[in-house]
Amino acid sequence: MPQTLRVAVSQSHTLSTTSATLSALEQTVKSAKLQNDIDLILFPEAYLGGYPRAASFGATVGSRSPQGREQFLHYFKDAVDLGDTPQGAGRLWIEKRLEMPSSGDVRGDGTREVLERIAKETGVFVVTGLMERSGGTLYCAVVYVCPRLGIVGKRRKVMPTASERLIWGQGQPSSLRAITTTIKGVQITLAAAICWENYMPLLRQSLYSQNVNLYLAPTADGRDTWLSLMQTVANEGRCIVLSANQCYTKDDLPEWITQQEKDAFDVDEPISRGGSCIIAPMGKVLAGPLWDEKGGLLFADVDFDDCIRGRLDLDVAGSYSRNDAFKLTVEGLDLSPPV
Repeated sequence: MPQTLRVAVSQSHTLSTTSATLSALEQTVKSAKLQNDIDLILFPEAYLGGYPRAASFGATVGSRSPQGREQFLHYFKDAVDLGDTPQGAGRLWIEKRLEMPSSGDVRGDGTREVLERIAKETGVFVVTGLMERSGGTLYCAVVYVCPRLGIVGKRRKVMPTASERLIWGQGQPSSLRAITTTIKGVQITLAAAICWENYMPLLRQSLYSQNVNLYLAPTADGRDTWLSLMQTVANEGRCIVLSANQCYTKDDLPEWITQQEKDAFDVDEPISRGGSCIIAPMGKVLAGPLWDEKGGLLFADVDFDDCIRGRLDLDVAGSYSRNDAFKLTVEGLDLSPPV
């Protein structure tokens, strides 16, 4: 049986409201299915809720301003509530076994249910970055939405980068668990590393160790060097790599970004250039990088048997790993391949 699927990355950017962005996600998935018959699509880091580029949140070492706290209030309210706990309830949340609120029939704000409906109605496996609020903390997260089963996994970024650490919490390493699914008879083991998590060698190894053949890298890094990293990951892990980044300009920044912060950019200067791409298991670029195109879509037909072909001479979690000499453990995470 052919082991080929059509996968896509969307270079969508966050809109002025979260509800508008969620509607745009739905239209993108429907259009990509209708026009290109895709099987799986990846959206960028923090697509729902937004990546707060340019925002200072009024913070300097030893001081925070009232205006910065007001910015955080706006940003917090733009994030989505998926009904999970701050500690991350894992399988209890995924399987909807957490206690339901007395005031309604869903946990959270209903975003989870909308994403599940979109995947079910289109038949497309949807993976999207989002800002998740839980308790009083924000987490940069990724959800895996199966058309048959709904959300089958969610992970939170374990190491926010630089100023992200002020506004985002650290996610649970246990959420790095890979997900196994079948699409059109093709067996897939997928997992995501978010933005600069891809520069963490041990985190990458934790995904390789789970025999991942579809490696997802939603990002906010639009530098030229990102493509070479994605090629390294594909070649190193002998896996198919999808990376999606937003593309937008000064005019697309949310209203709560101050004029002074906006003035740091020229009117037509791209604040984020994109650079989304699709890479084959031995590092060949199949699509992209896509620069300076808002809402651009890349897709490619990928053969998952190529991942096995590549293991002939390199399996960094098996025959090439010297696992008799080197050991990796991750707190709360079983590194054996999921079944």
